[in-house]
Amino acid sequence: METLEKIKEPVTKETSKGSPKGGGLEGAAISGSEAVLDAFIQEGVTTIFGYPGGAIMPIYDALYDYNDRLQHILVRHEQGAIHAAQGFARASGKTGVVFATSGPGATNLVTGLADAMIDSTPLVCVTGQVFAHLLGTDAFQETDVINITTPVTKWNYQVTDATEIPAVLAKAFYIAGSGRPGPVLIDITKNAQLQKFDYEGYKKCEHIRSYRPAPIVRKNYVEAAAKLINEAERPFIIFGQGVILGKAEKEFKAFIEKAGIPSAWTIMGMSAIPTDHPLGVGMLGMHGNYGPNLLTNECDVLIAVGMRFDDRVTGRLDKYAKQAKIIHLDIDPSEIDKNVKTTVPVWGDCKETLPMLTALVSPKTYPVWLKRFADCAAKEQVTCIEKEMNPVDEILSMGEVIKALNELTEGNAIIVTDVGQHQMVACRYAKMMQSKSNITSGGLGTMGFALPTAIGAAYGDPSRTTIAIAGDGGIQMTIQELGTIMQFKPNVKIIILNNQFLGMVRQWQELFHEKRYSFVDITSPDFVAVAKGYYIDGQRVDDRSKLKGALQTMLNHNGSYLLEIMVGKENNVFPMVPQGRGVAEIVLSKEEI
Repeated sequence: METLEKIKEPVTKETSKGSPKGGGLEGAAISGSEAVLDAFIQEGVTTIFGYPGGAIMPIYDALYDYNDRLQHILVRHEQGAIHAAQGFARASGKTGVVFATSGPGATNLVTGLADAMIDSTPLVCVTGQVFAHLLGTDAFQETDVINITTPVTKWNYQVTDATEIPAVLAKAFYIAGSGRPGPVLIDITKNAQLQKFDYEGYKKCEHIRSYRPAPIVRKNYVEAAAKLINEAERPFIIFGQGVILGKAEKEFKAFIEKAGIPSAWTIMGMSAIPTDHPLGVGMLGMHGNYGPNLLTNECDVLIAVGMRFDDRVTGRLDKYAKQAKIIHLDIDPSEIDKNVKTTVPVWGDCKETLPMLTALVSPKTYPVWLKRFADCAAKEQVTCIEKEMNPVDEILSMGEVIKALNELTEGNAIIVTDVGQHQMVACRYAKMMQSKSNITSGGLGTMGFALPTAIGAAYGDPSRTTIAIAGDGGIQMTIQELGTIMQFKPNVKIIILNNQFLGMVRQWQELFHEKRYSFVDITSPDFVAVAKGYYIDGQRVDDRSKLKGALQTMLNHNGSYLLEIMVGKENNVFPMVPQGRGVAEIVLSKEEI
């Protein structure tokens, strides 16, 4: 076993050139730490988000010699690391990678793991752990990270012997990125990181006994689904992130265009097709569009593609689409019949099942049915959208900010939202012309998500402008990541929509708790001054006449920029499906509640 003294040897000019390229270490005696990094090279990893500490120090020591091939982004908090890795994965379509140390370093990953688990984001997290002989002794910074993270990972494993590392990491990358993606955590004891062993090379994992990433497609179910669709008079498609994760955007577009069926997206499915597609009828959910929610309970065949019937989409299940026959396409068999009883299940990867279904459906149009959606959209336009996008009072609204941003970006930016009213407004009104444009915390609803996730997204797809949109509450949960921007200079544009409240909670307190505003009035710092403390330029806007110019300045700025925009304190987001009601009970104003 390599000693600590060996690790502390000064780096010479010869060793500072780095270890051999990945694939050139076979037959050598290498440390467990080197095996970790060679696995990353072989898996095509380019960027790691992390924070060092005592229990993972040997891996960081080895990383010193890999800095010409592996870019490490030093965040300011481990939660920032895992959210950044999520942003990288969501923007690039690749697996995000995280390093953290033992104890508090590992436990600080838990929120991000839970977020990635429920939103199906592929991650491989490597945590350091105390020496194997200290396990279970309550050693310094020891926690049982395996049991802590079991509920929020797709798979986790503790390595105590270096010889396991190549096969375990190969399995980790395979599990994280295959089938329904998700986070994997590998906990490596310090002795295993230091241990030398005869390295036989790295072999990617392509099969695990008893693990079937995608179920076998049953052709008879596809045929039964096509028959229902061809016989339908009012079919309706609802689609989720499974289309994006399955890289099936083209296949999905071909399906809806041949079938001629109106299609609505979940918040996670947004951008799988352009938001202005003629068959795209808007967003589902508690603050989704009026037509998609209302007409869910009028369709005769409901086709769900790559979505999980989340409660924010369904409202009360006993009032959800009871008149419809349900077709559910999903790669995860556990989602079938979990919340909504399916008439025809179509198991499998939608990249495979959608073309099979497209081949069997008849080309059709539904002008009368589509007009129902158009009529609902017109009603929503008058009662909600016009007031939000073109307010008559002097105070800026969140919606008009998104409207101006649409005009300037033409829907080609990556929009990363935090959680709250600004999230709902951005997802309702943002124009998106490319896939992977909407990155948000859907299932977990993690405040503090936007800033670190936008940093990762900027690395995941540097060819596009990345814009973080946050509220004055959420931004303060991870504001320390401005330090990461200061040091590594990713091009992240930050918009803070400041309503001086925890807006979504305040809206509920107004509507359902008689305006008893309990601890939602939040005092914030001068965000522009804080940003300047991190050497990030910015400005504050509270005047409509200056809004578009300030947004243009932000977008034109070379590097990151923070724009604080003061918006109405007590503006509400409508439409809304009040909790405990069915989707057809969607309301357009507070007077209807």
